[in-house]
Amino acid sequence: MRSLRLLLLAVLLLAGCHDSARLASLPPGSRVLAFGDSITFGSGAAPGEDYPARLAAISGWQIDNAGIPGDTAEAAQARIRAALGETRPALVIVELGGNDFLRRRPEKAVKEDLRAIVAAIRQSGIPVVLVAVPKLSLIGVATSRLPDSTIYAELAREEKLPVVEGVLAAVLSDPALKADPIHPNASGYRKLAEGVAEQLSRAGLLKKP
Repeated sequence: MRSLRLLLLAVLLLAGCHDSARLASLPPGSRVLAFGDSITFGSGAAPGEDYPARLAAISGWQIDNAGIPGDTAEAAQARIRAALGETRPALVIVELGGNDFLRRRPEKAVKEDLRAIVAAIRQSGIPVVLVAVPKLSLIGVATSRLPDSTIYAELAREEKLPVVEGVLAAVLSDPALKADPIHPNASGYRKLAEGVAEQLSRAGLLKKP
C-alpha cells in the first residue's frame, strides 16, 4: 500500500505546475516569501523542518516564512501588502484555503479571496505561485486519496500563473506523512518541499543543482 502511495505522489509531481505559466528562473540567494497558514508555518514538525526551510535548502533561496496557523484566505488579504513591504521578495508562494474549507466557506468565495491576494502581489510587480490545497472529502479521507480543490487550477488558468498541483493532497493522503489529520510531519514537509521544488523547476523558476 505504501508503494502505491509513493507511486501516486510521483505521478502527481510530474503532472503539476502548468507549463503555460513559465517564469524566469531565480538564482540562489534570491529572496522568496512563503505566504500561508499552518502548513506554511510548519505545525506538526520541529522548527527548521517546515517546507519553506526545506525548500530553501534545496533551492539556495532565502525564504521568509509568513505562515500563520489558523489563517484564512479571507483574512490574509489584510496582511499581504505589509508582508511584501517587509520582505521585498522576488517571488511569492501562496498556500491558503484549507482553513476556509474547514469553516465551510463556499469555494467560489475562497477563490475570489485568493484572486485578491494574487492581484495585490502582482500590483507590486512580483510573480506569484499557488500551492493547491485539497478540498474536504469524506471519500478522499476514507480512501487516502484527497483531491485538490478545483479552484486552484481554475484560478491559475484565469490569471495565467503557475500552480503546484497534487503535492499537498498526496502528502495529506498518506498517514505515514502526517502529524495529525490536517498537518504533515517532518517527513511530510520534506516531501512537500521536494514536490514544490520539482514543479517550480518544471515551471522554469528553479534551476536545481
